[in-house]
Amino acid sequence: MGRISAQVDTLFQERHDPSGAFFGCFESPPDDAVIDGLFDAAEDWARAQGCKRLLGPFNLGINQEVGVLVDGFYAPPCFLMGHGRPYYPRALQQRGYDEATRMLAYELPIVFDTPPIMASMLRYVSGRVTVRPLERKRLESELELLRDIFNDAWANNWMFVPWTSEEFQAVGREILMLVPDDFLQIVEVDGEPAAFIVMIPNLNEVIGDLNGRLLPLGWVKLLWRLKVRYPTSGRVPLMGVRRRYQGSRLGAGLAMCCIDALREPSRLAGLRRAELSWILADNKGMRSILEAMGARVTKTYAMFDKTLGEPGV
Repeated sequence: MGRISAQVDTLFQERHDPSGAFFGCFESPPDDAVIDGLFDAAEDWARAQGCKRLLGPFNLGINQEVGVLVDGFYAPPCFLMGHGRPYYPRALQQRGYDEATRMLAYELPIVFDTPPIMASMLRYVSGRVTVRPLERKRLESELELLRDIFNDAWANNWMFVPWTSEEFQAVGREILMLVPDDFLQIVEVDGEPAAFIVMIPNLNEVIGDLNGRLLPLGWVKLLWRLKVRYPTSGRVPLMGVRRRYQGSRLGAGLAMCCIDALREPSRLAGLRRAELSWILADNKGMRSILEAMGARVTKTYAMFDKTLGEPGV
């Protein structure tokens, strides 16, 4: 048995490709007949919608779980990151899918010696920059501010689709049920919000034995563990620096401020390491900042793309 999804994202079509559709949620044993059946069904459905291109995996969109793991199977999956089988990339290529882009997961220790370049950049921005945590009493407006920064910061990234207000408010409120206020830091330049970063605890550490079930007692175990046996790792799923600062010395300083702002709250919570994921493989600026801090790549993901011919082609 296996599974696959096929879906049309109208916002993606409006922004990128009116003939594009997505596949995702792919799981299968190493059985060619099963895999053929799944992709035949997904491709036939996409054609029926008038689509000529299938991209993925998106579970279910660009702002959720994406990518096929191609390297780093030894490392356990982090919260809200996929972790497929080693034969998945080959299975896609055998069915005519070409690799479109790669994304990386970096790991950074929470406690690390501040490298000279980071110390220099923090001094450079210190006169203009202030850092503050999320103000939960103004949650709706704070989430709208974060959405505005993120949509601007990521506007030119691969296949980016802006968050809608409704989507960001819903996802933000769900995530913030698990995130202390000081795990979300906002950086302001001359009093204007310019960047932000958020850390979420790696719940995979404490839910593995629940087998995906919160009832009848799974939720009690989860709440107890979050209070008593807090995860020792976290993940940075969202970070953004406004476009007008990107590529500049100030922009690099803002990114370093974001990461620096999380170091003490994370340490006090008992975290030892953080995953920053995902980072586009061709994002040389962000990669150089992370590597200057001693971060290392632990996982590599790939996205795939196929032009759809006639059925059976």
